[in-house]
Amino acid sequence: MLKNKFIRLLVPGLVFQSILIGGGYGTGAEIAQFFGVSGMFGGLLGVAVTFLCWSLVCAVTFEFCRVMQTFDYGSMMKHILGPCAFLYDLCYWIMFLIVMGVVNASAGAIIEKLGFNQWVGVALLSAGVLFLVFKGTEMVEKALSIWSYVLCSVYLIFMVIVFVKFGANIAAEIGKGEVADGWFMHGLQYSFYNLVVVPLVLYTVRGFTSRSESIISGILAGFLGIFPGMMLLLTMGCDFSNVVNSTVPVLAIFDRIHMPWLFWTFELVLFVTLMETATGFVKAVVDRFQVAYRKTGHEEPSWFAPAVTIIPVALGVAVSAFGLLGLIVKGYGTACWGFLVLFALPVLTVGVYKIAKHSK
Repeated sequence: MLKNKFIRLLVPGLVFQSILIGGGYGTGAEIAQFFGVSGMFGGLLGVAVTFLCWSLVCAVTFEFCRVMQTFDYGSMMKHILGPCAFLYDLCYWIMFLIVMGVVNASAGAIIEKLGFNQWVGVALLSAGVLFLVFKGTEMVEKALSIWSYVLCSVYLIFMVIVFVKFGANIAAEIGKGEVADGWFMHGLQYSFYNLVVVPLVLYTVRGFTSRSESIISGILAGFLGIFPGMMLLLTMGCDFSNVVNSTVPVLAIFDRIHMPWLFWTFELVLFVTLMETATGFVKAVVDRFQVAYRKTGHEEPSWFAPAVTIIPVALGVAVSAFGLLGLIVKGYGTACWGFLVLFALPVLTVGVYKIAKHSK
């Protein structure tokens, strides 16, 4: 009984991690950009800031959804933003197109390294996303949760090998105690840039029955989300300044450990993770439209669910295929700050107020 309860509390964090990793940790560039620039010790302090922010936002969001019994981002944002909820939709679609474009391009690049055409990678990724979403919520939840264990296992093996080979270097880098200016803001910014993932896991909290469950699950989600990033930052200590300043930090680390089998394992695991990142974004769109349609009181036609699944996947392929990604990415920073203004702040103010009011 206790084991089943713990797993239920763990699932939102596992799904959160699975969606987050594909876009955030695959190359290590974002970890270097937001945390590595502050020095190893300063970077770890920034990681702690991100953990606290994600834990707080996840815990309040999960509790709001439990109290209001709303488990798709569209319904939730209408509760919080009222008539301005369309602004959140706009930010979400900008981020959706960016993420789907990047995920497709990354999947194509991985398959191309294996000697196949990049479009084989895009086709495999799209087929996997369609399969998982067509199978429904339970399949998506199980797949993303199970794969999170695989991800953590590979990251742990990677980290152990780097520590065995370069433990002295990493310890020395931490021992310097370097804390560059801006570590606090970098931690905040990184958490803001990934807030879009929080509303994608709402369906996983539908079984929560108490506030303590929401809080514990939120803290676990914050930890599971940042844990791979913390491990990546630590492994950069093998040759800190050179790895942090490289174009693809993960490749720079693999160049130093000389283990091709681990590199290809990492790449294949990353490919499936990219598929799960895309699945999380598409699943949120499908839930959004299905709930909105059902609220009209009409019976959902048989073609509706397949259509709202295929169209977003096709849009992601189009962004990657027609070179629109560069144009769309220009709106990335604006969209990220939009999630702070339209999601995090309203959740932590209006959301908390409505939770308190409902509890009276």
